[in-house]
Amino acid sequence: MGSIAAEDGGTSKEVNVRIQKARGSFSKLRSVWLSKSPRKGTKIRIFNVCVKSVLLYGCETWLVTKDIQRKLQTFVNRCLRYILRIWWPNTTSNKDLWKVTRQEDINVGIRKRKFRWIGHTLRKEVGEIPKSALFWNPQGYRNRGRPRNSWRRSVNKEAGRSWNELMYLAADRRKWKGLIDNLCS
Repeated sequence: MGSIAAEDGGTSKEVNVRIQKARGSFSKLRSVWLSKSPRKGTKIRIFNVCVKSVLLYGCETWLVTKDIQRKLQTFVNRCLRYILRIWWPNTTSNKDLWKVTRQEDINVGIRKRKFRWIGHTLRKEVGEIPKSALFWNPQGYRNRGRPRNSWRRSVNKEAGRSWNELMYLAADRRKWKGLIDNLCS
């Protein structure tokens, strides 16, 4: 599907590729950003649809570290400042920028997408490949020391629940939506 799978399980290469692709989409729309005819709200909608969707494609399966979150948020903030024509001597805090553009922290957006996808996958039938891949457990030995943080461990930590509890909640869409709202507020 166009994703880069690293041998060590990291997602930093994938995120760098996503940022480059989103930068390309953003630069192709330069005439829109510099034009005075579309309103600010229209430009922000175009940004969300044409640039942010390219940036966050496949983010549901990323292990998001603080470094990755910082890279993504920096890219989004730069784009928003360019769209609003906030140049260097004039400064605006990130929170004010997000309020004006009705954006949210990139980590909240990724978390919403991730848990929507998890709920969708957990509601699938037992034999389907995505659900099987979600519960796949590789066999073998691991090296000494603390185990690396994995995507599944990060999901359990973010949700504060076990996979059995998540499966139970995902069966009821209203409960699952309530869980997502609580996690992302």
